[in-house]
Amino acid sequence: MEKPKCPFCEIDHEKTRVIRKDKLVTTILSNPRLMPGHTLVIPNRHIEEPWELSNEEILAVFEAVNYARTRLLDSIATGCDVRQNYRPFIAQNRLKVDHVHFHVLPRTNEDELYRESMRFEKEIFAELTPEERTRILKLFHS
Repeated sequence: MEKPKCPFCEIDHEKTRVIRKDKLVTTILSNPRLMPGHTLVIPNRHIEEPWELSNEEILAVFEAVNYARTRLLDSIATGCDVRQNYRPFIAQNRLKVDHVHFHVLPRTNEDELYRESMRFEKEIFAELTPEERTRILKLFHS
């Protein structure tokens, strides 16, 4: 089965969403978006796993993330979430693209994302048990 085309590799055709493009990364407005100002920082080279980024690309990605974060904090946000989701268990679709990218999400206290989902954080987070701590630490130290 042929993989679907990568919408991020084709983003140059849709210049209406491009915020900034340089040699290694492109910064765009996310569409669909979680909130106004939701920005994506995308390496120009098509890679599907974050550990495939070169050191030069990592630096360029985080410089672009910082650029977006700074602009958003100067105007519409009091904080930002920065995320990179690696989910190979989900097929590419409208909401999930198989091309490494970083989300910069402008946040405010009690924003829509908080009201719709993150207010449940206290109920979702669980205390780390001694058994779990021991079991998981063994994974890293074996």
